[in-house]
Amino acid sequence: MSERVAEPGRQPGVIGQGFANLWRGVRGEPRLFAVATVGGCLFTLTGVANSLVLGEATDRVVIPAIRRGHADWSAVALAAAALSVVGLARALGMLLRRLAGGTVVFRLQARHRHAVTRQYLRLPLSWHQRHSTGTLLSNANSDVEAAWAPVMPLPFALGALAMLVVALVLLVVTDPVLALIGFVIFPTFGVLNVWYGRRVWPLYSRAQQLRGEVSAVAHESFDGALVVKTLGREDDETARFAVRAEQLRDAMIHAGRLRGLFDPVMEALPNPGILLVLLVGAIRIDAGAMDVGQLVRVAYLFTLLAFPLRAFGWVFGDLPREVVGYDRVDAVLRARGHEAYGPRTLTAAGPASLRLDAATYAYPTADPIGDATADPTADPTGDPSEPASPGDPSARPVVDAVSFEVAAGSVVAITGRTGAGKSSLVNLLARLVDPQAGAVLLDGVDLRELAAGEVSRTVAVVAQQAFLFDDTVRANVTLGADNTDDDVWAALRRAQADGFVAALPDGLDTMVGERGTSLSGGQRQRIGLARALIRAPRLLVLDDAIASVDPRVEAAILADLRERAGASTVVVVVQRRSTIALADEVIHLDAGRVIGRGRHEELLASSPRYAALLTAYEAAARAAGAIPAPAVSGLAASGPAVRELEPEAAP
Repeated sequence: MSERVAEPGRQPGVIGQGFANLWRGVRGEPRLFAVATVGGCLFTLTGVANSLVLGEATDRVVIPAIRRGHADWSAVALAAAALSVVGLARALGMLLRRLAGGTVVFRLQARHRHAVTRQYLRLPLSWHQRHSTGTLLSNANSDVEAAWAPVMPLPFALGALAMLVVALVLLVVTDPVLALIGFVIFPTFGVLNVWYGRRVWPLYSRAQQLRGEVSAVAHESFDGALVVKTLGREDDETARFAVRAEQLRDAMIHAGRLRGLFDPVMEALPNPGILLVLLVGAIRIDAGAMDVGQLVRVAYLFTLLAFPLRAFGWVFGDLPREVVGYDRVDAVLRARGHEAYGPRTLTAAGPASLRLDAATYAYPTADPIGDATADPTADPTGDPSEPASPGDPSARPVVDAVSFEVAAGSVVAITGRTGAGKSSLVNLLARLVDPQAGAVLLDGVDLRELAAGEVSRTVAVVAQQAFLFDDTVRANVTLGADNTDDDVWAALRRAQADGFVAALPDGLDTMVGERGTSLSGGQRQRIGLARALIRAPRLLVLDDAIASVDPRVEAAILADLRERAGASTVVVVVQRRSTIALADEVIHLDAGRVIGRGRHEELLASSPRYAALLTAYEAAARAAGAIPAPAVSGLAASGPAVRELEPEAAP
């Protein structure tokens, strides 16, 4: 599915598409919408009733009182009672329309926000990599609001339509000549709405796109507040935000200027008709073709006909923005790229075995920014029956035909220089993305054949940048799972985090702040590790996950992992020699390919590139004071865990 974006020089049927979208919303809340429509009809039809009461009051109360020089108070009381009843019915109609209509709108918005959020969670990481956070926030917020904004005035417009029909019939019955004036005015209204919709639609389309871009820039600035402040980039960020904000301002001004012309014309449209009615009506009264009460009734009906025009104007005025918002939301809800799941489950207990067979992955290309015709969800094949590719096979692979096997219960270290493809390989192991070629297998089963939830139940990944929610320590470790405090403390002890957590003001109940800002980087990493350990995963993947902790704390954590290696298979992305020394085997990556594998001591002796990598890292760390002395390598376990599947590339 792609966003229904108009081709250059061609506009869609905005009105037809807009009402089709609204009909989908009406079908979602039929009862409440019916109540709102009944309220709208009651409100508008009591206006017609008012015209009848006023006409009768003019003929039976006002004119006789003028002729006799005094009023008939019983007739006055009767007219007042009739007007009061009509007024109460009108107030009841307004209450029903606004209360039920508002409930419909808020329910539709809430339902679609939930649907968009659930879709975000279902879509794979490769889809998210093509969309900015600001665009996703805009889809779930302003686009959803725009998609259902016209639903609120729609019951009023339908009631006004009923009033329009009744009023026109009453006009024809009262005086056919004056009714012709109404039949001239209303086609003009339709022409104006078509003209307005065609011209304002591209302006709203551009404005909605710019909302996402403004949100994206703001999100980046807030997220990178530490970088902005420490490097003194406030003015640059302000200028960057100002460019997008000014573009959004200009787009909204252009759309507002057009609507500022449209709304007054819609408001003023009945007034020439009223003046013409009074002029023609006075002539017809002189000719004896009608009486004063009938003229008052017709003139009042024309003033009432301003309400339908205004109501239609509110709906038609919001339709272009509604079409844009609905299309942007619908594009997310129908986006391809869902991960396919199979029926298989992993029934074995204990650590899992891992195998990669020529796994290859290339990152998708990003969507062009600022292109109003770009479709962020379209599959380049254009075939809606095929899922979108998780990456761009034409791009250079960041994981290139990687093959190795990890025995169950072993510890494997993956190392390589920056940009070698280590984190991308981690994404494959956790099935955050799927390879374009080859396969990743747990216990001999391709991850793509596993049922939903099996990978997350079996594999736990701890990233280098541990994300903490603005919640308690306990909530950040359990993430809603049914764990006791004893379980939490046990996981914290294994992660060497129990000491500093116990020293916090409220212990496990301490709020850590947004993204864990009240904690240091090493403390955040240890809580992230405890979050993984409490789930007792069969495969534990550490993506440089303890790089920010003190070397002595790191040694204690690694010793515990080594001691408990039989409970989980451990894959560690690492640079420090102290961590590598604990591994049964080491995999050396470069440019997405495996260029060396074996035990740490063997690779030091046989691979100059591996030795240079570790020596350079250790020298830099010692120069910075991060390590006091050469790392100890005597903790390395014996026994090969990685079996070569293909001839090793030359170092």
